[in-house]
Parts: sequence; C-alpha cells; structure tokens
Amino acid sequence: MSAVIKDDARNKTLVSLRGLNKHYGDFTAVDNLDLEIQDGEFLTFLGSSGSGKSTTLSMLAGFETPSSGEILVEGQSLVNVPPHKRDIGMVFQRYSLFPHLNVRDNIGFPLAIRKLGASETAKRVDAMLKLVQLEKFAHRKPSQMSGGQQQRVAIARALVYEPRILLMDEPLGALDKKLREDLQDELRQLHRRLGITIVYVTHDQEEAMRLSQRIAIFSHGKIVGLGTGYDLYQNPPNAFVASFLGNSNFLRIQANGNGAGSFEGQPVAIRLTPGLANGQDALIMVRPEKALALTAEQATREPLPGGWNEVSATVGEVLFLGESQTCHVVTQGGTELTVKALSAAGMPMQPGDKVKVRWAVADACIYTEWAESDLSKGAGAH
Repeated sequence: MSAVIKDDARNKTLVSLRGLNKHYGDFTAVDNLDLEIQDGEFLTFLGSSGSGKSTTLSMLAGFETPSSGEILVEGQSLVNVPPHKRDIGMVFQRYSLFPHLNVRDNIGFPLAIRKLGASETAKRVDAMLKLVQLEKFAHRKPSQMSGGQQQRVAIARALVYEPRILLMDEPLGALDKKLREDLQDELRQLHRRLGITIVYVTHDQEEAMRLSQRIAIFSHGKIVGLGTGYDLYQNPPNAFVASFLGNSNFLRIQANGNGAGSFEGQPVAIRLTPGLANGQDALIMVRPEKALALTAEQATREPLPGGWNEVSATVGEVLFLGESQTCHVVTQGGTELTVKALSAAGMPMQPGDKVKVRWAVADACIYTEWAESDLSKGAGAH
C-alpha cells in the first residue's frame, strides 16, 4: 500500500459512476447520478436522511444492485462483481466485530477467509495493530474495549487486506463529540499515511468539513453540490447548498438592472449576474460572519464604505458563544437575519435596539432559482 499520495495520482480518475439509478418501486433513491472519484482522495457524501448518499455507497460496495447505470473502477465495470471481489473495504456505524474473537483475530479474519499464510497474516495484523495504536489490546475481546477502540479495530479489519478503496458509512455516528473529533483527526492522518481512496458518508456538516478533500452534497438522489469545503461554503452553487452547508441569511430582492435591486423598498447593490432580468425576483445570500451590525451611533460615526449595503433592523436577541457573539435582528419588513462578531468587538447591543446591518456586495451570492423547501425558515437565517 502506498505511503503517500503522488501528485499525478490526485488527478487520476479511479471510480466513475455513470447514469446511476436505484428505484424501490415508485421511489427513486438515486436519480441518474454521475460522479468521478479521484485516486487517493478523501471524498465525503453529505446529506440528510433519505438523500441517497448511503444507497450510492451501498451500490459501490456491491450490497445493492443499480436499477440502471454503470460503476467503473479504472474503466472496468463492477456491476456484476460480488462485494468480496471488488477490492473495497467497508466500515459501518455498527462495528460488526465478532464478540467471541479477540482484537487480533477480528483484524485477521478477512485474511483467514482469503486463505493467506500464517506468517503473512501475522505480519499484516501486527502492522494494523501498530497503525491504529492497539498493540496493547491485541488479546482483548470487543466487550472489554471502548466504542472508539472498537471502531479502530473495525477500521484495521477493513484495511488489513489492503483494499484499493475504503468506504465508511457514518462510522463515528455513535460516539460522543470529543471522541468523534479525536477519531476524525486520526482518520485524516491515516489517509495521509496510506494514500488510499476513502469515500465517507455523513449527515454531519462539521465532520465533512474537517475530513474531506472534496464534498458531494446529496438531495433527493442527486448531487447538488460538489467541491472543496471552502468553495462550497464561500460560493455555494445554489440556494439549497447555501442553506444546507453552514448558516445563511437570505434576503428576497427584485432586480432593477445594472447591479441594482430593491429589498423591502430599500435600494441595494448586487453582483452583476448573467441572466438576471430587470424586475426579476432573486435572493441575496450573506453568511452571518460576513455581515456587520452597527448601533445608530456607530453607523453615524462610520459612513457606509463604497461597495457595501446597509439595511435598517431591530435587535431581537444577542447570544454570547465564547469566542463569538451572535446577534439576531429583524428588518422593517420582517426578514430575520443573523450577524456574528468577535466578542472582542464588544457589540454593545440589547434587544429592541435599532441597528444598521451592513455587508459587502462582493461577499453576497445571488440566486435566481430556488425552492421554498430550500429555505425552511423563510428568507431569513438558517
């Protein structure tokens, strides 16, 4: 198994999903999905329950058969290849360890069923025990270990026969927050050391951002966003991704042409957006940390800079969150917005205070198409 990811491997497609569909009666779980997975990358499928992410992973593993479409690894079809011949490791949320076997024998089981020799089996199991730092626990039974230790055994068992691809379906979902974060760090380091391709499923946004080189966001059986966590957060391709990944403020506007629009009767400047017609309804999306809330006194002292917008609002609630404060405000037309600022900035505001909310035009995304389901709380903060 390669110890590092070579630069040329990063750009090489290992897995291709083409026109992949999965139907259960009248229900479409995966809908005409196309995806290229790069050799050596850590790719996360992110989405809510029922979005199609786990079904896609199960088809890649061979546990589900596609209704139509192709699964290719290096150009070779896997559709009729049974799971145990796909050179793919799998780790589930439930560890699925054998309770009657100790750690060493649990890890060595995949080699035993492949009839590997005793000396080679011992060598590989020793390497895995060292990799997941469980040498001292080799002779313990699963019942004598913590949840995090058991999950490490499951990961070692999936890696021991050196699969080309490792699939992980909500593997840390049953663990508490601190242990989950510790194992996330270990998984990242493991990926760097081994250089194998990992496809990971989670519904946890933060986990996806911490682990992944790329994230595929699923909704209704389709991939609606694909890219690095940074790109998807900073420039979401659509209102659904903006709403789903992180917190967002949405302001409904009417475009007036030439980079201008109106929000609740107040003029606002917007990015020049191809295809945005005069009089067309649109959404401005501003991340809470990109917006500023100023008291009336502050706004008077600090004139509005060029390239910025300003709308009037009333403070509803101010929450102190340690390293930051969150200020919830309501505009004159009833739009709820959330503004974040560092605690050091002070934000001397109280519920009922009149404020000015400002944001830079360059920091706001514009969307001309969206579904009401994308904006579950209306045109406010999510």
